Amino acid sequence: MRILTIEDEAALRELIEYDLTRAGFQCLCLDNANDALIAVEDWLPELILLDLMLPGLQGLQFLEIIRKKQTTPVIVISARNSEKDIIAALDRGADDYVTKPFTFNFLEAKIRAVMRRGQAGFSAVIEAGGIRLDLTSHRVKIDNQVLNLTQKEFELLSLFMRSPGQVFSRNQLLNAVWGYDNELISRTVDAHVATLRKKLADKGRYIQTLPKIGYAWEVE
Repeated sequence: MRILTIEDEAALRELIEYDLTRAGFQCLCLDNANDALIAVEDWLPELILLDLMLPGLQGLQFLEIIRKKQTTPVIVISARNSEKDIIAALDRGADDYVTKPFTFNFLEAKIRAVMRRGQAGFSAVIEAGGIRLDLTSHRVKIDNQVLNLTQKEFELLSLFMRSPGQVFSRNQLLNAVWGYDNELISRTVDAHVATLRKKLADKGRYIQTLPKIGYAWEVE
């Protein structure tokens, strides 16, 4: 899971990054919300840990901006512990609120709880254009025939099918599927998309190429 942490206190930010990495999460830690707005679009985090008192763009302002176009779960982490502050964050779209100081075990439990809530209405099977993708068994079928995909091809197809119409840059796909960002090796994405299209046969046309931009999934 990719977790974006926005925290301007260096010592706490480094500690959170250490604990999250040790627990097996992919982490991106930033000290301001302005850079985080870009990261939300490019790195595609699956959960955001957000401090409220930040330099420049404030936490609540950041929350209001992303909630206009993102449903990514957000856990606020703040020294502000009044009922007014907590209600303000929840009303603006926060999924949970953790007050400082806290233990990592407590924070990890909050992360698991928020992700469980998000998955409660989550369908493990996606069907579109004659393709059936099962996220639990990691199987893909076309016309009841099992498709033999590599793990990266499966993750690419899953990302596309879960986000029909969304345009993904090559760097976004690198971050989401491979976990890193490097324009010099973005040809890795092109190569995997090419093999995925070939395996999908005539349904490979659903993966649309946008010249100089990236890819999008469009089913007629």
